[in-house]
Amino acid sequence: MSGFAVQLLNGLAGASTLFLIAVGLSLIFGVTRIVNFAHGSMYMVGLYVAYWLVERLGGGALGFWGAVIGAALIVGLLGALIEFVVLRRVYAAPELFQLLATFAIVLMLRDAALWLWGPDDLLGPKAPGMKGAIQVLGRSFPEYDLFLIFVGPAVLLLLWLMLTRTRLGVLIRAATQDREMVGALGVNQAWLFTGVFALGSALAALGGALQLPREPANLGLDLTAIGDAFVVVVVGGMGSIPGAYLAALIIAEIKAICYGLGTVTMLGFSFSFSKLTLVVEFLVMAAVLIWRPWGLLGKPQGAVRNAAPPEAPYRTMSRPAVIAAAAGFVLLALVPVLGQQFPYATVLSIDILIAVLFATSLHFIMGPGGMHSFGHAAYFGLGAYGAAAALKALGLPMEAAQLGAALLALAGAWLFGWFAVRLSGVYLAMLTLAFAQIVWSIVFQWDEVTGGSNGLLGIWPSERFAAKPAYFYLTLALVAASVFLMRRMLFSPFGYAMRAGRDSPMRAEATGIDVVRFHWAAFIVAGVFCGLAGALFAFAKGTISPETISVGRSIDGLVMVLLGGVQTLAGPIVGSAVFSWLQDSIIRATDYWRALLGIVILLLVMLFPQGIAGGALAIAARLRRHAPAGARR
Repeated sequence: MSGFAVQLLNGLAGASTLFLIAVGLSLIFGVTRIVNFAHGSMYMVGLYVAYWLVERLGGGALGFWGAVIGAALIVGLLGALIEFVVLRRVYAAPELFQLLATFAIVLMLRDAALWLWGPDDLLGPKAPGMKGAIQVLGRSFPEYDLFLIFVGPAVLLLLWLMLTRTRLGVLIRAATQDREMVGALGVNQAWLFTGVFALGSALAALGGALQLPREPANLGLDLTAIGDAFVVVVVGGMGSIPGAYLAALIIAEIKAICYGLGTVTMLGFSFSFSKLTLVVEFLVMAAVLIWRPWGLLGKPQGAVRNAAPPEAPYRTMSRPAVIAAAAGFVLLALVPVLGQQFPYATVLSIDILIAVLFATSLHFIMGPGGMHSFGHAAYFGLGAYGAAAALKALGLPMEAAQLGAALLALAGAWLFGWFAVRLSGVYLAMLTLAFAQIVWSIVFQWDEVTGGSNGLLGIWPSERFAAKPAYFYLTLALVAASVFLMRRMLFSPFGYAMRAGRDSPMRAEATGIDVVRFHWAAFIVAGVFCGLAGALFAFAKGTISPETISVGRSIDGLVMVLLGGVQTLAGPIVGSAVFSWLQDSIIRATDYWRALLGIVILLLVMLFPQGIAGGALAIAARLRRHAPAGARR
């Protein structure tokens, strides 16, 4: 029982750290409406900067606490610089493209940390005067962790005083409610946004710096921290600071209880609660989103599924576009012939084709359906693992295994989609992320079936497709047929109903369209084709691992769709091809490929706020308008 009590105290200490990360994200989103993927990077950089400062200032009281406060201030200034130089230029772009810009910042900051501090984990010294432990029911509990327990409530109190007793706090609360009205009253919104971004970044960095004696600085902290922060913000309620602390407390304590329970045996069955710690926060988030989508202390929003103005209708392909598509298909078919001089071209083309199918299936629900998914890799992973299990465990041939993979992905999309399509906006996106992380956790820990963290090996195509050129033609045929089918669906009554539900759900319902049912069906269709992409990936690589289903792959899919353009049907094809080619080329060119890729993505976002394909179409339309009348004919 004493050990269980200590675990509960550990939960209180962890809650303070979660709160410091999440409250900054909540402030930034509440005022700027940016879903800031780079917020986890501020936590990571804060820990690295604190380590760097304490190495130079010394491990004494002045050096340690100076490093903690200095790290928060430095990263706060970094956040202000990022907002001023980068994000201020993309505020006029659609919100999803702002998200893409913050993802580019994540890539650049990770490689900046790699260049400055190297790839090794860095653990700082213990806090002066807090190196010992106190006794709690006969168990030792670190004094520093006891200090952390009080940090969260103290910061919560200071923020409450700032928001209720200062002019800046009044402006922040007003901007959270109606930022357009704040601007109309003469408040300089640009500097308000910069200040809030700096404050949020400083709070995240403070959370990281305070982990100096407890957690080593490493390059993977950014995605881990942003995942935890999103969960806390959504569970507590978007924009609710007390809600963020309550959510952090609940999640940290549930994790602590799971650690305390360990392995429990009942009726001859053993269950390891400690394994739930990998996914328990996402289980909590999924439950809260299903029960109370606006969060524990949040307020329901009146916005409908898509708050953006209706988009221009999709057009069928013009004759020149059909000719260009046919020519592109013929050129792709010639890749294996060129592969005799460039063998790697065939391998890279297979990867690009799989990425095209992955991105097109995501676009099917994002563009026409207006449903933004942060967890699309769940169906990609289900397809990959379904194909591998059918091949290795059931002994089915590759062709049957691919069919089984699509059916498994269909089942997953059918189940998850039933819950997801009842939400909208960021709540829908976060629920899809929760479901994806639940699937990842099962794959990561089910060693007997999935191979656990080691994955599965020896997943090779059947003999007739064993050669790379033969597998390339199979992939080309399946991807081309899948993309064609999805495009045909969009110009069928099903596609028109789906887009009607995106643009005006209430009007669509009034005309007799069951919007939820159509969007659920779209979710299933997208899941099936994404599962097929996963199966093709498994047989192309010969091995799969939990990385196949990770958050990073879902983010890659988002980047592909946004890079090409959400508003165009060619967008996911162009975006996935460009992203895959850039990633492959840059990885082989430099060790700091993430930073270079981030710079390229950021430039593309600024140059083409509608995506590459959308920007190209806009330029073509402008040229046609300015062309002489005879030339237009």
